[in-house]
Amino acid sequence: MKKGFPIFRQDMVIEEISEVANSYIESEWRSMYESMHEQLTAAFIEIEDAAYGLYLDQLMPFIFEQLEDAGFSAMEKLEENDFVIAKRLIFRNSLEKWGTEDNRSRIFWNVIHDKKGNPIGTILTEIPHSHLKFDIPSAPVIYSLRESLKGRIVQGIRRIKESC
Repeated sequence: MKKGFPIFRQDMVIEEISEVANSYIESEWRSMYESMHEQLTAAFIEIEDAAYGLYLDQLMPFIFEQLEDAGFSAMEKLEENDFVIAKRLIFRNSLEKWGTEDNRSRIFWNVIHDKKGNPIGTILTEIPHSHLKFDIPSAPVIYSLRESLKGRIVQGIRRIKESC
């Protein structure tokens, strides 16, 4: 357990889960970014946007592991050609339609299920990033939606991004 990180509880609603996840990200993202910046800047030259996946591979798994320890599930069945980063972020469950080339926004979604397998909602992971150089201009953000169907999740993402 990382110091100062609140624990997820099985009785939490999706909004509480996103609050806990955001408090973890707020406390960890900058120091992790700074410690990995040189390595990921070099990686960006070779693998471009995939360098952000290497960053998320370090930042996000702890959140998903803690969720699963509390009895939640954040993963769906993988398809043959799925590309997964951070152990739980599936590329086909993401959108990147917002921002400028130096401050783009990709949002991944994970439907969260309780211990009984019932969907309680969806967490959205937004990663701001540059396509010009390795740069994360602001903290990644976790949003929550009460929705669990893809069409409604996509509508919810658009609502959130259009209100920013």
